[in-house]
Amino acid sequence: MSAPHPSEWLPLPWALLLAAAALEVVWALAMKESHGFSRLWPSALAVGAAATSFTLLSLALRDLPVGTAYAVWVGLGAAGVVLAGIALLGEAVSPLRIGFVVLILVGVAGLHLVEGAAPPSREGSPEASGDRG
Repeated sequence: MSAPHPSEWLPLPWALLLAAAALEVVWALAMKESHGFSRLWPSALAVGAAATSFTLLSLALRDLPVGTAYAVWVGLGAAGVVLAGIALLGEAVSPLRIGFVVLILVGVAGLHLVEGAAPPSREGSPEASGDRG
């Protein structure tokens, strides 16, 4: 028995969204290192990672509801930046800080779980486009 193909457990829109969130962490850390965009390479990395993150988010939004996708993008990005700040930059760590990051991740996981149970989107319907006839 072979392992399932990644597309079976992580559909493309969700993979794009996870990549966009990971790049949010990259651009936030690069922005910190740019010292107010006064250093060329960290500044270039921040701008490039942000642009790529937005592009991937926009591609994921083709198939995911905007509320879910945006909340997941921001949540994973925020949690990732907090954890990277602790691990890489020596930022303060406390049980409450970690607890709140866990709450963010629980919310993200919950949104992903309920997404499959959500009713079909009305995108493309006459009601959604404002075209009433």
